[in-house]
Amino acid sequence: MPKMKTHKAGAKRYKVTGSGKILRRQAGRKHLLGHKATARKNRLGGFADVSETNLEKIKLELPYMKYSR
Repeated sequence: MPKMKTHKAGAKRYKVTGSGKILRRQAGRKHLLGHKATARKNRLGGFADVSETNLEKIKLELPYMKYSR
């Protein structure tokens, strides 16, 4: 059986913490920032946990990612 391939776009979008949680970037921080408040832009700058709904799809895209959930 051939090796499973990693979805390269998915590999760039997600990262795994030391404890095995999968993190993603917040949406809405790339452009059209002039009308957004500074506090809102700071909140959008961090990472967020991946929801349980999307977790199974990400596991299929990234078969070699070391996650724990």
